[in-house]
Amino acid sequence: MKGYFVGVCCKDMQHIVSVLVENKFGALSRISGLFSGRGFNIESLSVGPTLDPNISTMTIVTEGDDRIIEQIMKQLNKLVDVIKVVDLTEKEYVERETALIKINTRPEDRAEALRIADIFRARVIDSTQNTYTIEITGDVNKVEAIIHLLRPLGIKSLIRTGKIAIARGEAKNASPRENEVQQSVPG
Repeated sequence: MKGYFVGVCCKDMQHIVSVLVENKFGALSRISGLFSGRGFNIESLSVGPTLDPNISTMTIVTEGDDRIIEQIMKQLNKLVDVIKVVDLTEKEYVERETALIKINTRPEDRAEALRIADIFRARVIDSTQNTYTIEITGDVNKVEAIIHLLRPLGIKSLIRTGKIAIARGEAKNASPRENEVQQSVPG
C-alpha cells in the first residue's frame, strides 16, 4: 500500500506517524500533550513495547496538511524521550486494525453471524447463549465492511484498536542510539 491519496493536493490528509520512544514514565503524556497543546488532533494512538523492553513504538494517526505534519515531526523530534520519528505516509507501509465486536445472537441469527465471520476470516473468541464476540484484523475497509454486515444482527459492543503500521522493507539506522535498537525501529 502506498501512503498517499491520488487526486488530493494541498489539503488535510491522514498521516500515520511512527514514533520510537524510550519506555519511561510520562513519555506518552508528553507526546499527547504536544498534540493537544498545539491544537492537533490524534485520531488514534497505539503504543506497545518493541523487542527491547526499554523502548516502545507509538503509532499515531493524525490529519493535517504538509506544513502541519512537518511541524508535528519537528516538535516530536525535540522531545527527550523520542528516538526516531517517521511519517509512514511518505513510505510503502503495511497497516492493520483489530476490532472486537460483540453481537446479540438470536438462535435464528447464529448461523448468519458465523457465515459473516468466516467470509472475513474473523474468529469467534467468546460465545454465550445470547452473544458472540468476534475478532477481526485487517485494513480499515475490511473492519468497516464486517461492522456494516453485522450491524443488522445487533452490535452490542464495539472496541477498535485504531491503526498500527510498519514500513515495508529493511529499516536503515542513522544514529548510534538507533543502532542500539536496530531490531526495534518502526520505519
